[in-house]
Amino acid sequence: MKNEIAYQRCISPACGATFGVSETLTACKKCGGLLDIAYDWQRAQAPKQLSDFEKKWSQRRNPLCFSGVWRFKELLDFASDDQVVTIGEGQTLLRPEPEVAAYTGVKNVCLQYEGLNPSGSFKDNGMTAGFTHARVVGARKVACASTGNTSSSLAAYAAASAGAKGKLEAVVFVGSGRIAMGKLSQGLDYGARTIQIMGLFDDAMKRVKEVSASLGIYLLNSVNPFRLEGQKTIMFRVLEALNWDVPDWIVVPGGNLGNSSAFGKAFKELHDLGLIKRLPRLAVINASGANTLNRLYNEAGIRWNGGAYDKTKIDAFYQQMDAEHREANTIASAIEINRPVNLTKCLRALEWLNGVVTEVSDQEIIDAKAIVGRGGLGCEPASAASVAGTRRLVESGVIGRDERVVCIITGHQLKAANTTVGYHSLHGEELRHEFREFNIRNNPFANKPIQVRNDLQEILRVLAPQS
Repeated sequence: MKNEIAYQRCISPACGATFGVSETLTACKKCGGLLDIAYDWQRAQAPKQLSDFEKKWSQRRNPLCFSGVWRFKELLDFASDDQVVTIGEGQTLLRPEPEVAAYTGVKNVCLQYEGLNPSGSFKDNGMTAGFTHARVVGARKVACASTGNTSSSLAAYAAASAGAKGKLEAVVFVGSGRIAMGKLSQGLDYGARTIQIMGLFDDAMKRVKEVSASLGIYLLNSVNPFRLEGQKTIMFRVLEALNWDVPDWIVVPGGNLGNSSAFGKAFKELHDLGLIKRLPRLAVINASGANTLNRLYNEAGIRWNGGAYDKTKIDAFYQQMDAEHREANTIASAIEINRPVNLTKCLRALEWLNGVVTEVSDQEIIDAKAIVGRGGLGCEPASAASVAGTRRLVESGVIGRDERVVCIITGHQLKAANTTVGYHSLHGEELRHEFREFNIRNNPFANKPIQVRNDLQEILRVLAPQS
C-alpha cells in the first residue's frame, strides 16, 4: 500500500484498518466492518475550487471528460485513465419542477433526474467505478443481487466492457418475487447469466455473497466501496447545476442505503477539503413496507454516535424480523429491502449531515409519481419516495417552505411501465384489485385514456374546448 494515493479503510474508528486498492474486499479483514475508499489528499490532485471542473466541458471528445462521473476524477482517483470503463454515464439533469413545488409545498424544489443514465437509473454512476476497479484487480467475472436496476446496469457495463483486456462475464441474482419486466428485460437482452432463486432480495444478496466468495467472482453490489465512489458524483453534478452553491436539503429514497451513504461521504470530503463552506441536510425516505431504517432510527433510536452505534439493538431487530417472518412489501420494488447492507454508512451520513428519516405509504409514493410525470420526465415508483417524503416533511414542519430542496429521482419511468399504466387506466374495484397488496385505494392524479368509437364527429366532440 506504500505510496498509493487511494486506499481502502475500515469505517469503524475503533478499527481503522487500511488495505491497498489492489485488494478485492467487501468488508474489513480485521473486524468485518464496511470499507471506505480514502485518499492522501496531500498528494492527490484535488482542485483548488470546484468551478475548475467546468473546464472539462470543452474537452468532451475525451471519454473521461464526457462522463459525468470521471469528469470529477480528481475526487475519486483510484485508477489510471486507461483502466476506466465508461459508457457515457452521468449526462443527467437538475431542474425545477413547478408541479412538484405546488404538491410538496416547497417554493424552491429541483429534481435531480438520474433516469437519463444509459441503463435508465442512478446505478450507472456506481457501476462505472466498480467495473473500473474490477479492471484494476484483473477480474474476469462480476456478479450482483438485484431488485432490477443493479442487474440492468451491471449487465450493460459487462456487455460494453469488451476490449483489449477482454470482456467481463456478468452473473445476476434476482429473487422470485417482484422485479419489473423493464428491468429484467435489460439484463436478459444484454447477455447476463440470470439466476432466479426462490426468495426475495435479501435471500439473493446472501447467496451472491457466498457464491462470489466461493468462486472468486467480483461482487458489484453497493457493499463494494468503489461502487459508492461513483455514486458520490451525483452530488458533484447537483452542485455544478446550482453554480456550486449548496442546497438546504438533499432528499433521497432509502433501500440498500448506498446513495445516502455516498452523498454523506461526498459532502464530508468536499467540506474537509475547503471546497464548500457548509453542509446540506439529508432526508432518507423509506417505503412503509420496507422501513428498517425508519424503525431503527426513529423507534429504536439508533445513531452512528461517532462509530459507537448500538449493534446489539440492530441484531435484536433483525432477530425479531426473522421470528415474525416479516418480509419487505412495497410497490417501490427498487427499495423493497429488509436488510440494507449500507446501514452503518447511512447512520454515519445522517450524523454528518444532521439528517432525518421518515417513511411514506405506497399510496403516497404512487401519487407523487404521477405528479413527477406531469413535468415531462417520469420516474419509477421508488424515485417518487423522495417527492412524497418531501411533502410529508414539509407538512410536519421539518423542511421549511422557503428552503432549497433537491429530490433525487433514481430511475426512469419506463422501468415500471405496467405500474404507471395501471394507475392511470384503472378505476374503482379494478384499481383496488390490481394493487390490493399495496393498499392503494384510489388514483386522484390519474390521466385516464378516453375511449371513443372510430367516428370523426365523436372524436371532435371529445376534443372540443369545454365551456
